[in-house]
Amino acid sequence: MTDAMAVVTRKLMEGDAVVLDGATGTELQKRGVPMDDGAWCAVATATHPDQLRSIHEDYIRAGADIVTANTFASARHLLERAGIGERTAELNRLAVRLAREAAARAGDEVGRMIAVAGSLSTMRPVGKGTDQRDPSVDLAAIPWAANLREAAELQAEAGADLLLLEMMSDLEHGGLALEAALATGLPVWVGLSARRRDGELMSYRDDGPSFADLVKHYAAQPVGALGIMHTSLPDTEAALPILLEHATMPVMAYTESGYFRAPDWAFAELDPAALAAAAKGWVACGVRVVGGCCGLGPEHIAAVAAAVTRH
Repeated sequence: MTDAMAVVTRKLMEGDAVVLDGATGTELQKRGVPMDDGAWCAVATATHPDQLRSIHEDYIRAGADIVTANTFASARHLLERAGIGERTAELNRLAVRLAREAAARAGDEVGRMIAVAGSLSTMRPVGKGTDQRDPSVDLAAIPWAANLREAAELQAEAGADLLLLEMMSDLEHGGLALEAALATGLPVWVGLSARRRDGELMSYRDDGPSFADLVKHYAAQPVGALGIMHTSLPDTEAALPILLEHATMPVMAYTESGYFRAPDWAFAELDPAALAAAAKGWVACGVRVVGGCCGLGPEHIAAVAAAVTRH
């Protein structure tokens, strides 16, 4: 375990809330960085490294204990869609390095040790103007296991303190991501995503299981934390009792605001004070890790940190 991860673990053991950062991809977009049709925010690691590093630093100054490298969409099959598959190793390593630089510089500034999470997702190629998979892509032709293993290994080798599996919404591809992450030996945290269909809380993917079945499956895996993320605030509130019932590991909650119309995010207003009040309530109920996801920025994390951090 790295020194930074030991600090996070100690906070969890002592009952303190751990503050995760907010969105990276949508914050890049908000600051004028163009998103890519094939690999969403991943290309920005190479084209706008200074802006990316600055976002990480802003989250640390806002109170984040963990910043997440810009690797959510950096698996080889997504970068190939952007025509830069040969740069997979470079971009995964660079994203972690930029987060580490921010953790060192801004961490010294605020007097706190900051952990860096590598982000691993099962993001599928998305159709332009939608939030659903591109039907022209043969998912069976993607070497999922090899690509996820490659990304996990690259992020671990580059110096990530933990691997954060984000938007896990199925058992098959999610299982491959979990296997790849655990094989690195790093701590692995898993973020699940949900939305309502016909009034029932389901996996984010249209072809996924119910959210309750998703939770039961991942709660039985050897992961360090399990949470609800990239989910609307009302559905997050509905999902947390299910998580708290089944999870024996620390529970996370980091909601979204807005919606995706690839390659851009459509922002919707969420008052930072409202998010902070919700996060304070979550922590009172037993949630240990709080933060923000797509559409939420440093101002949201500052409000959350002020609400849940012991002074």
